[in-house]
Amino acid sequence: MRHAFADLDLDVAFRADARTLALFGDSGAGKTSILNAIAGLLKPERGRIALDDRVLFDSEKRIDVPVNERRVGYVFQDGRLFPHLDVRANLLYGARARREHARTDFDAVVTLLELAPLLRRTPSNLSGGERQRVAIGRALLAQPGALLLDEPLTGLHFEARRQVLEHLRRLKRELRVFTLLVTHHADEVAALADEVVLLAAGQVAGRLARDDFVARYLAAAPETAV
Repeated sequence: MRHAFADLDLDVAFRADARTLALFGDSGAGKTSILNAIAGLLKPERGRIALDDRVLFDSEKRIDVPVNERRVGYVFQDGRLFPHLDVRANLLYGARARREHARTDFDAVVTLLELAPLLRRTPSNLSGGERQRVAIGRALLAQPGALLLDEPLTGLHFEARRQVLEHLRRLKRELRVFTLLVTHHADEVAALADEVVLLAAGQVAGRLARDDFVARYLAAAPETAV
């Protein structure tokens, strides 16, 4: 895909077979813009985006699948829960959208993310880590073909970050959902990703398997690995 912003010319191309792919790079490298394009929140000037055999966008063929038909679950940095709904209703909002593709049921998600004690609370009565777990659950219950995680641990204190990261690892082990993780924290990549696309100034700067990434970015400071 190619897209010119006021301060960035984004021009990237990659294909991934890994179940969890990380986009890694500094702030402003174009990572979130790629997620937005996959989700349909950004229309690239040129390009082609496909998940498995489903073409979501093709500028030459004038294909642009509407956001609500892309079957993409998006977890933003701030969770973006509905403030007037309790946790149960927030989760069910995701579930009702895609009943025909039901592979992940409500009880399984609640159990995996340990949300049962929170179901009657409203977002204002949740910690940052709890809000992110609910946001991840809502995205999963929409039965996505891909789960997009945009800096899901940003702003969380150490213990909340550790807990959410452990839940994401558990989801990876137990659910087979392609996940695209955006982060500039090497330890998150090491904990979750199978493969990494390195981004710099809107360009693909390299591709690394997880073990090669760890050797390059964490070998000098292994105590930072999660």
